[in-house]
Amino acid sequence: MDDVLEGAVCGIDGCTPAAFDQVGPASGAKATLAIEVISDAICPWCWVAKRRLNRALAALGARGGDALTLEPFRAEAFPVTRDLMVDRSAFDRIIAAGGFISVPIGAAPDANAMPVRKENADLAMDAAACIGCGACVAACPNASAMLFTSAKISQLALLPQGQPERYERVLNMVAQMDAEQFGSCTNHGECEATCPKGINLNMIARMNRDYIKATLLRGRRDPGTGGEGVG
Repeated sequence: MDDVLEGAVCGIDGCTPAAFDQVGPASGAKATLAIEVISDAICPWCWVAKRRLNRALAALGARGGDALTLEPFRAEAFPVTRDLMVDRSAFDRIIAAGGFISVPIGAAPDANAMPVRKENADLAMDAAACIGCGACVAACPNASAMLFTSAKISQLALLPQGQPERYERVLNMVAQMDAEQFGSCTNHGECEATCPKGINLNMIARMNRDYIKATLLRGRRDPGTGGEGVG
């Protein structure tokens, strides 16, 4: 750490070469360490990372001029309530807009009574792994909730039980996401990189395909059109 200048750009792949241009034994320069951490009070992975960071700082020893700043998740839709705590109820409202199955499906069937492709079952489980921590929103330059919303849509869209309301669901949940003032996705990929459950951008692509299809077929669901219904 002593070899990194204050303000150097460092990431998971290390520091930029320019960070080492002005320091070294020959120059006698001593760099300061400034760390800004975006964290959350209830995120378990944040506490794991904080403990590891504390160990790293303890290994460096006390040094004058070093600074550690803790910041909460920053997004229009995540108002800060106190310290590192933010209000994530916007996620709850997105789920309430359609992240469920409301059609009667009868009693619970036997586990293998309804065939499901293993690929779809695995992808649905991957999507259902989303814990709604909000790290994707905090990492996104646009404060977009597309990864979260697409995961909640995909976990149902990939299974037979989610088909009857598939297109109504995507329209309603995306509309609620927009109403909550989340930003739009511009494919930076920061959400995928920071997601603790490894949810990838393919979920967003699947949601976009369903949304386009639902929009094109919207007229078939409107009352009085005589349509058969998209679901």
